[in-house]
Amino acid sequence: MEHTPAAAWLTEAANAADKQGPGDLLRVVLVVMIVGLALTAWFLLRGYKREDD
Repeated sequence: MEHTPAAAWLTEAANAADKQGPGDLLRVVLVVMIVGLALTAWFLLRGYKREDD
């Protein structure tokens, strides 16, 4: 196995990232969806909290 310097590896990774297609948009949509679901669940479930005094 041949050793590849870090700078060359980063350059190659950056060049490959340009050819990925709609991956960035999909990641953003998924992150926003997951955060939205978590906030919605928190908002709905906080109404079920009981405070026994």
